[in-house]
Amino acid sequence: MAKVLLEMKQITKTFPGVKALDNVNLKVEEGEIHALVGENGAGKSTLMNVLSGVYPYGTYDGDIVYDGEVCRFNKIKDSEEKGIVIIHQELALIPYMTIGENMFLGNERGKKFAINWNDTHGQAEKYLNIVGLKESSRTLIKDIGTGKQQLVEIAKALAKNAKLLILDEPTASLNETDSKALLDLLLQFKKEGMTSIIISHKLNEISYVADKITVIRDGSTIETLDKAKDDISEDRIIKGMVGRDLTDRFPKRPSKNIGDISLEVKDWTVYHPLYTERKVVDNVSINVRKGEVVGISGLMGAGRTELAMSIFGKSYGHNISGQLMINGKEVHLKNVRDAIKHKIAYVTEDRKGNGLVLSNSIKINTTMANLEGVSKHSVINSEKEYAVAVEYKEKLRTKTPSVEQNVGNLSGGNQQKVLLAKWMFADPEVLILDEPTRGIDVGAKYEIYCIINDLVATGKSVIVISSELPEVLGMCDRIYVMNEGKIVGEVSAEEASQEKIMSYILKANN
Repeated sequence: MAKVLLEMKQITKTFPGVKALDNVNLKVEEGEIHALVGENGAGKSTLMNVLSGVYPYGTYDGDIVYDGEVCRFNKIKDSEEKGIVIIHQELALIPYMTIGENMFLGNERGKKFAINWNDTHGQAEKYLNIVGLKESSRTLIKDIGTGKQQLVEIAKALAKNAKLLILDEPTASLNETDSKALLDLLLQFKKEGMTSIIISHKLNEISYVADKITVIRDGSTIETLDKAKDDISEDRIIKGMVGRDLTDRFPKRPSKNIGDISLEVKDWTVYHPLYTERKVVDNVSINVRKGEVVGISGLMGAGRTELAMSIFGKSYGHNISGQLMINGKEVHLKNVRDAIKHKIAYVTEDRKGNGLVLSNSIKINTTMANLEGVSKHSVINSEKEYAVAVEYKEKLRTKTPSVEQNVGNLSGGNQQKVLLAKWMFADPEVLILDEPTRGIDVGAKYEIYCIINDLVATGKSVIVISSELPEVLGMCDRIYVMNEGKIVGEVSAEEASQEKIMSYILKANN
């Protein structure tokens, strides 16, 4: 029988008004990959923050036993000294520093006031080689993609002599190819004796990589499934997470009433805002009709977000050209305010960086895109603002004790609902959703899909950008395929398949 490396006993953690963890137990054996799954707000990340010292000893009840020793971590550095290293969902890298500088930030090579740069970059190259990243350690972080940045974080963890590696949604921002490569790297580490804990909402990846799966629901441990003995199919995991069978991941629209074209983009070309000779959107033409969900699929870096943001009041790009038609009439949107006035909304993929003000309340975030709707003569009616926030909280089933709570205290799925509420209150005719379900659980995904269906049922138009092919196939009436800034295919829902979408991309690359 394998040695138990980690045991967390009866962990209880309370925030103001919320019991985030209620007597949670977790046992992890040496050399295994152990998955933590549960709906958003279940307590997974909170549990790992307790383990890694983000929440210090004394702010929670219960015991952490690691490698046979009761541990009381007061800060992250304490857990790292024991070989416990956490990689958070939001990567902690500084864009204008090199890979090597980032890897040893806070863990510098050399003496106190004299960093040994040769040793720094030499050690960095060693760990980059281990994770299979063929980049110079002197490359700036801003010049590499998200998948490579994730590998830098893993190399950084290895440089801290990690024995227990914790990964919180490591593939949330990655395409399928990069995700598979990262999971295979974890399997390789396992062969070499590394122990890993992975939090992920991508259940197919959990089934592929995990030896054991612990399900947490509403802050409590529900069960632990063992790959060697139990059924760990996606349907079985979902049942543990949500407490019931979820027979259909994508809700059906009872009837489709697709009308006239509401938004049309013709010959749309966009150049990079900094590298002004680089074309990021190349002569793109697309349209969406009233009552229709249109998908835009493609690999990371295909230009999907750049297209969406440039349409949304030129909020991205340089030297933008082409025609933008709303209900058959050409419009010129100079800025985001113009876009909102013309009833276009864009739900960003970066909800924490660009979508929400985390230090502000749910109430303020809900109304900020349509202050006219809660004010008179430029004076905000606080009672109306509160009533609107409560209405959308109930409509979207956002889990929170109060709309006065700061958005930064919510789980990812509930933050996403607040972001949706913000733009729904602006009452757009065209809603562009960029990775609307990234990093959220199957239950919250289903609720967001229902919201999309409700919107198009009232004649709204929805554009969905997603890296998850099953999502695009399950929700969209039509799908455009983008690659290297161009539209390389268009397919109806009836004709669409993962193979067909990938074939458009592969043919374009030849």
